[in-house]
Amino acid sequence: MALRTETDKGTGVALVTLDRPEKHNAIDLATAAELTSAWRAFRYDDEVRAVVLTGAGGRAFCTGIDRGVDVPQPSSPYTIDDPLIAIGPKANDLWKPVIAAVEGMACGGAFYLLGESEFVIASDEATFFDPHTSYGMVSAYEAISMAQRMPFGEVARMSLMGTAERVTARRAYETGLVSEVTPPGEAVAAALRAAAVVASYPTGAVQGTVRAVWSAREAARAQALAHAPHLIALGNLTPERQAELFRGRGGGGGGTFRLR
Repeated sequence: MALRTETDKGTGVALVTLDRPEKHNAIDLATAAELTSAWRAFRYDDEVRAVVLTGAGGRAFCTGIDRGVDVPQPSSPYTIDDPLIAIGPKANDLWKPVIAAVEGMACGGAFYLLGESEFVIASDEATFFDPHTSYGMVSAYEAISMAQRMPFGEVARMSLMGTAERVTARRAYETGLVSEVTPPGEAVAAALRAAAVVASYPTGAVQGTVRAVWSAREAARAQALAHAPHLIALGNLTPERQAELFRGRGGGGGGTFRLR
């Protein structure tokens, strides 16, 4: 199991932890399936009224898709099989509040999870970046998710600069991606405190408010997401060429980068 779930029945808060620290909590197909299953299970668990999502190990919240995953793709440019498409709570019709607690790196496919959380708390040592363009891939779902939270120019810069820049927690706070910055190692504790407050309120009112907030941006988001598969299919380099670029840069967003 690559996912740990602990529920505090006293507070009504579940702590979900991506538990692949040796892989920087990258998501393979099994982990993706576990996330989908967990979100759907929470829909029926009345003891869970709020969720905190984090990554194990302190070095990374999540670094997106595991590069070792083989995902065969159809030849048509009008369709794409995305293994991360259903890893978030909203994709699984969960309207209980989810708070993300970020320690270390959050990049690439991590934005599927951050983008479907109600808000994000990050430690001062957290960093955010999107490596897609560096490796010849279109940042579509990730950029669309961040465009719901950050100013256009900030989303465009992070998406286009790839591995050359990483956004600090402080800059992420200034631009709206992060709602609170904590000392190192304290993001989860802060998220659990906030979740306990929310979970103490009448759950019908809380879930209705979550749904109302999301409905305010759902139309634009849905239209943008409809374009994503075609942009990816048309703009991505072949997997072989992507792998070549990945190896050349040291893998995992390594090498020289600027903190911003």
